[in-house]
Amino acid sequence: MIRSSIRRVIPIALIALGGCGKKAPAPVPPVPVSVAKVSLADVPQLVVATGTAEPIQSAAVQAQVSGELIHVRFQEGDKVTAGQVLFEIDPRPFLATLAQAQSNLARDAAQVQNARNDVQRYQALAAKDYVTKQQLDQAEATASALSGTLGADSAAITQARLNVQYATIRSPITGRAGSVLVKEGNQVRGGSGQTLVVINQISPILVRFPVQAAMFAAVRQRAGKGLVVNVSPVGDSTHAEQGTLIFLDNAVDSNTGTVLLKAHFENRNAALWPGALESVSLQLDVQHNALVVPSSAVQNGQNGSVVWVVDSTRHAHTVKVGVVRSNDSVTIISGSVRPGQTVVTDGQLRLTDSAVVSILAPRRPSSDSGAPGAVDTASAKGSRP
Repeated sequence: MIRSSIRRVIPIALIALGGCGKKAPAPVPPVPVSVAKVSLADVPQLVVATGTAEPIQSAAVQAQVSGELIHVRFQEGDKVTAGQVLFEIDPRPFLATLAQAQSNLARDAAQVQNARNDVQRYQALAAKDYVTKQQLDQAEATASALSGTLGADSAAITQARLNVQYATIRSPITGRAGSVLVKEGNQVRGGSGQTLVVINQISPILVRFPVQAAMFAAVRQRAGKGLVVNVSPVGDSTHAEQGTLIFLDNAVDSNTGTVLLKAHFENRNAALWPGALESVSLQLDVQHNALVVPSSAVQNGQNGSVVWVVDSTRHAHTVKVGVVRSNDSVTIISGSVRPGQTVVTDGQLRLTDSAVVSILAPRRPSSDSGAPGAVDTASAKGSRP
């Protein structure tokens, strides 16, 4: 009896042990993701490029007369106005030359007057045959020759006065002065191509930028409508300027496949500086009621572009979409996605079809004691959005 009881107990124990070895699978935790809403928006069609600021006017100031530079009347980097005195060359040699030219004119004028008096006397004497016709002709020739010297003397005075004026060098334009290239006490050479300072007009200013030849036809069609151009210094979007397209080059650069454009900006705050790189966006048109999502929501797969749509039960599914146009922030899409639907913008790599998600709150600065982070707003499986 004892043995038969043992035989009955052993199978039951083995069955019990076998049943205890099977564990239920652990539930799959929700995938944390960031989301955004599909929306309708008016999206401008932009041509984006990197341009370079250039002055409308640039003047390399040079001396027109030679001499010692005795005064520099401005500071490097100053804003100067047209007509402002910049440099002074020692004027004393030019004043002396002017005085000599004026003296020569007075001397020659006196000689001319004397020669004319001689002509009058010779004419009276010739009428009475007291002098010969040859003597009269000689007197008239002398008077004419001396009269010619008056013109030369007047021209010499004009040139001497100009040289005195040229000794004071003034700014030809209004703009910003660069480095002083010749210091006080040095000799300058007029007409030698020696630059004393370069002045660039800062306000208004131009920005030149290239566009792809494929976009040039669309730009040219709208060029007469006052196309708006927005620029900001590369890496500094806080100092944005708005201007107008004013120039389209007449040829495509065969080396780069681009066309050069220029836009005009008032630049009253001097945010744009000659030679600096600028981020340029040219607005061609506005597409109204476009279906848009954040650009980070669109994923490229083997079968095309898709977005992950989160349904009301917090399950994610892929939906194929068409990309109409995209920029850094938003993408215009087409397809079966509807406005108001929720799409995943971050965390797509951890998703599988019908995966349950938990939606993270947007990141924002935290209090003094904490660092920026993300908060799970729906950790319970199947909770409603």
